[in-house]
Amino acid sequence: MDFYPLLRPLLFGFDAETAHNLTLGALKIARASGLLGLIAQPVPAGPRRVMGLDFPNPVGLAAGLDKNGECIDAWAALGFGFIEIGTVTPRPQPGNPKPRLFRLPRAQAIINRMGFNNAGIDVLLDNVRRANYRGILGINIGKNFDTPMENAVDDYLIGLRKAYPAASYVTVNISSPNTRNLRNLQQGDELHRLLGALKAEQAHLADQHGKYTPIAVKIAPDLEPEQIREMAALFRRHQIDAIIATNTTLSRQGVEGLPHADEAGGLSGLPVRERSTAVLAALQRELAGEIPLIGVGGILSGDDALAKVTAGASLVQLYSGLIYRGPALIAECARALSQAQ
Repeated sequence: MDFYPLLRPLLFGFDAETAHNLTLGALKIARASGLLGLIAQPVPAGPRRVMGLDFPNPVGLAAGLDKNGECIDAWAALGFGFIEIGTVTPRPQPGNPKPRLFRLPRAQAIINRMGFNNAGIDVLLDNVRRANYRGILGINIGKNFDTPMENAVDDYLIGLRKAYPAASYVTVNISSPNTRNLRNLQQGDELHRLLGALKAEQAHLADQHGKYTPIAVKIAPDLEPEQIREMAALFRRHQIDAIIATNTTLSRQGVEGLPHADEAGGLSGLPVRERSTAVLAALQRELAGEIPLIGVGGILSGDDALAKVTAGASLVQLYSGLIYRGPALIAECARALSQAQ
């Protein structure tokens, strides 16, 4: 039975960030007590091999819901085929001032300007070590807000070095709109320099640790066709292992006039669905399957997940859809993708 429709009004009675923190706490308690079995629905197997990794099903948790890796075992118990935690920075940071997370229920959307609030990568890695989960784990890395942009590469290298042994793959987040000028790293020379440094370090770390940990790059939905072409060429040139499309959007199309629509930050949920899928499809056309794509943005049904795969995604990730639909969405998406194989 799906209990989430009964719980959602209670959660939505709190402000969005309080509800988020309460949910993480409740997940930890439910996991420890075995109650998650009452919430989770059976998720069909749908094995995929992507980035040289074997995924039990193609439906994953997107970064942002569990920035510090506090609930890894709980997410696994809900049936995710893979889990991505973070975004995490080299040093702890509080993020932007509150309030910074807003629901737009009529649009099934969320606006956030969290600003990479996290306890730092060392705390995240302690949480990873304590978890029992041995499935596919992505660690999403970013730069500290007070690191000058000219030194941004250094922060990503610190994150890669620390995350490398513990991660199944590492995601490089250069697309959050909530860290000043971060999206500049998606441009030409800046992107070339960052990718070159990361791939050189990846090769060194592979020798050091005796294992190859893939690097994925998470991009924005707010890209023009020429930008997508240029980025695709660089991703191919540097042999990036996967691309995650997409992060949140700065557009307010589809939410005009709604309460909180004018709040600063990135918009996620249903209004970003078409924009995100269009970027995904454009990347697929440019790359012709040379680099695997992971689709995220506006997935609120199994049909939405299928649309991402049809556009070129090998895997999908959920975030805002979980807020509005709850854990039943995981099984629904996995069923839709399993039936379509």
